[in-house]
Amino acid sequence: MGATYLIDTNAVSDFLGAKLSHNGMAFMMEVVSSGPSLSVMSRVELLSFISPYTPQFREFIQYSVVYDLTEDIILRTIALRKSRRIKIPDAIIAATALVYDLTLITHNLVDFTGIPSLKLLDAHER
Repeated sequence: MGATYLIDTNAVSDFLGAKLSHNGMAFMMEVVSSGPSLSVMSRVELLSFISPYTPQFREFIQYSVVYDLTEDIILRTIALRKSRRIKIPDAIIAATALVYDLTLITHNLVDFTGIPSLKLLDAHER
């Protein structure tokens, strides 16, 4: 069985910073223990932060499946950008989830709501 979830940058940060509820942390522990998945854009974002969590971000990325840009993701990103106002990083993350049929775990629901076929989950609401 492959991955089920793609973890957005903010969800990684909230998880590693223990900013989730008890249920949210338990849920994320379950997701992470089964093998976390990230978009290459989340890798870029996590390692671009000046943060006390940078060592934890590096370790998290090391143990994650990181989906690189493929032609399918690029084309889906372009289509998303043409159809709505969405920032390029968010479009790449959404396109990655769509191409691989993954549920996107994010706290920034407003950035992604309304994208057809995109499944969203907020660990803060668990």
